[in-house]
Amino acid sequence: MTAPWNRLLRPKPLILGAVLASLACLVALALNREAGIGSSPTTAQRTAEPRRPALTAAEEQYIRELWPIHGDVERSTMRMSLGQIFYTTQGLSRAELGTRVKEALASYQAAETRLHALEPPTSLRSEHLEYLSAVRLFKESAAEVLKMFTDGRDDHMLVAYPKSQEGSNKIREVGGKFWPHEFPPN
Repeated sequence: MTAPWNRLLRPKPLILGAVLASLACLVALALNREAGIGSSPTTAQRTAEPRRPALTAAEEQYIRELWPIHGDVERSTMRMSLGQIFYTTQGLSRAELGTRVKEALASYQAAETRLHALEPPTSLRSEHLEYLSAVRLFKESAAEVLKMFTDGRDDHMLVAYPKSQEGSNKIREVGGKFWPHEFPPN
């Protein structure tokens, strides 16, 4: 005959107990959050965040004109980066990667042309030049990756990576100023 406590040490009752305890904790946390108790920021913490000065009409217009260019650059960068990852993990063929890289390079060239056509206000000139520099780095990175299709060496992806990373860092920095909620903090 088994002792009653032996039944409690079997896997099913232990799992059920753990699930019920987890649910109880989640309900308690949800109730605390709804009641405003816990880790929500206080009024003093919210006001400590510095306010950005209002944008001028020219600054707003420039940022609005930059947005579609920015979207194209971001999409192309993601497609090319994911293509390289999928190619490395054998989820994408060499030809498909080549297509993605060529499309990204064309997108970067178009973005550079469109950026040259923009007239940033004096207050945003340095950010404009930084963004342009980032797009050039992406172009150089894509051109480096394309070399693998002429000489067959995959190590061109490794050589291209630092330029792509530097371009991403520049875009993130400029984008954080223009669209502060686009890049959430890590």
